[in-house]
Amino acid sequence: MAEKKLSKKSIFKSYVNWMMFNLSLYQPETMQAPALVKMFGDVREELYPNDPEKQKELLQRHLPFFNTEPFLGCLIPGIALGMEAEKAAGEDVPDELITAIKSALMGPFAGIGDALLPGTFVPVLIAIGCGLSGNGSVLGAIFYIVVFLGVMIPLTWMLFNKGVELGASAAELILGNDLKDDIINALNIVGLMVVGCIACAYATINISWTYVRDGVTIVDLGALINGVWPKLPVYLAAIGTYLLMAKKNWSTNKVILLYLIVAIVGYFTHILGA
Repeated sequence: MAEKKLSKKSIFKSYVNWMMFNLSLYQPETMQAPALVKMFGDVREELYPNDPEKQKELLQRHLPFFNTEPFLGCLIPGIALGMEAEKAAGEDVPDELITAIKSALMGPFAGIGDALLPGTFVPVLIAIGCGLSGNGSVLGAIFYIVVFLGVMIPLTWMLFNKGVELGASAAELILGNDLKDDIINALNIVGLMVVGCIACAYATINISWTYVRDGVTIVDLGALINGVWPKLPVYLAAIGTYLLMAKKNWSTNKVILLYLIVAIVGYFTHILGA
C-alpha cells in the first residue's frame, strides 16, 4: 500500500530529512519528534492531497516525544512512514497503533544502536584512525570519514526502505521474540571487549621503582612486570575503575580525582614514571 501513496522520490526525500534533521530542535520535551514532523511535512500533500485537516492530524500524530539511536533507529521512521502510507491508502491503521509501535521500538533500537555504533564501531574506527595519524598525518581522519559514511549511508538507506516496506508488520517481527535481547547482550559484550583492547593499546602506566645497592640495580619492578605480564598495571587500573563505578557507584569525577592523586603521589615517590 505504501507504494500506492508514496513515490520513490518522496521516500528518498523522507530518508534525507530524517538523516539530516534527526537532532535538530533537540530538547527534553520532544527530543527527535521535530525531525519526524519535518519528514512528514514534506510528504503530507502526497499522502493527503488538498486535505488540510488530514495533514494537520498527520503532523500532530508525530509531535509527542520520540528518541532513539538515529542511524540503526532510522528503521522506525521508515516503519512509521509505511504505516502512514497504509493509513492514507485506506487501510485500517489506528492512530494509537502508530504511536504505540514507535514507542515500543525506540527503546530497543536505542540500546542496539548505542552498543553497536558509539560502543563498538566508532571506537574501532577511531583506534585505527589514531594509528594512521602519526606525525600529524590527516590519513586517520580521512579513513574515519570515508569508512563511517561508506558503511552508514547504504546501511541506513536499506533499513529505512525496509521499514517502509514492512509498515505495521515490522513490530511483530522485531518485538515478537527474544531476539532483540540476545542482540543487545552480544553487542554489549563486543563493545566491552573493544574498549578493553583500546585501553590496552593506548593507556600506559610506567612503574619506575627500582632497588639499588652499591650502585647496582638489583630489582627493576617495571621491567620485571613487563617481562611477566605486559600492561598488568593498565589491566589492574581498568578492573579497579570497573569495581569503583559499577559496584561502589563512584562517579566519573571521583575516579578521575583518585587517579590524579595516585599519579601525583606516584611521581614524587618515584614509584611511577612519566
